[in-house]
Amino acid sequence: MTPTQLRAYAAVVRLGSVKGAAADLSVSEAAVSMHVAQLRKELGDKLFARTGAGLAFTPGGLRLASRATELLGLQDRTILEVSQAGSGRRLLRVATSSLFAEHAAPGLIELFAGRADDLDVELSVHSPQRFATLLRNRTVDVAIGPRPAAVDDGMKCTPFLNYQMVGVVGPDHPLAARRPGPGELRRQTWLLGPSAADRAGLVPSVLQQLQVDEENQRIFQSHAAALEEAKHGKGVALALSFSVTRALSGGELKQLLSPALPAKGSWNALALPGRDAPPAAAELMRFVTTPRALQAMLRGEGVTAGRFRPAIHVTLWS
Repeated sequence: MTPTQLRAYAAVVRLGSVKGAAADLSVSEAAVSMHVAQLRKELGDKLFARTGAGLAFTPGGLRLASRATELLGLQDRTILEVSQAGSGRRLLRVATSSLFAEHAAPGLIELFAGRADDLDVELSVHSPQRFATLLRNRTVDVAIGPRPAAVDDGMKCTPFLNYQMVGVVGPDHPLAARRPGPGELRRQTWLLGPSAADRAGLVPSVLQQLQVDEENQRIFQSHAAALEEAKHGKGVALALSFSVTRALSGGELKQLLSPALPAKGSWNALALPGRDAPPAAAELMRFVTTPRALQAMLRGEGVTAGRFRPAIHVTLWS
């Protein structure tokens, strides 16, 4: 098997057709079909068949699909490590939930990267539901966010910080001076950050518990932008309690008193166990539980340019 063959097969699996894979890889359909045929011959498995509903994969084809992505991720990681060794630098790739990325990652990354002159940290934001896949495929080295619903034996999970989510409104909002019930809360306009678009995490859990309809949810590009709208009385926002301490004490925001809020959540660090993870990942897994790291996350120190390398992702909201 060659990387080119595996990349062609992985594209067919991901896109559901040879035509789609060819367009994605900028090659001809004949080239993709040839790579698949070579895999079939070498492995002695049909891999998949075309049906009226799309492609139907054999058990062997499904196993190859999983392995292909893993092997390609390992190849990319090897290329990266060789390049780093030549340049004398290391790169740690960290995936986080949007809530952690905005409020706690800056302080953590700055402090952790500052401990080693040869280390760069790349941060990317993903849905927590994808953490396990990203780690197994070696796309990232560490994932930080809410604990997944299920953590298998092939994953190390370290809880490190509990937090509270509170509901806040502007001082002139009608709910600022009273204790609303669940029925009244669900009818409000909710001003939310990008974490509300995920299916996992504390924010979606609170919205589901209150049964807030999607038509009452306004999702902004950042949680900070949602809070700014709340300060002007535009609706109800959800916020981490430690991130709005000053705004509450200064009277810019008022905390809602409700049976459903505050809600409690926790952040966890996930990585592959033992030698499957790079040394820098194991270092970060230990570091996140230290008092210095926790203090830096809660304080939210800024990040020095050049030490923090964000992976760029663009999301369009409609």
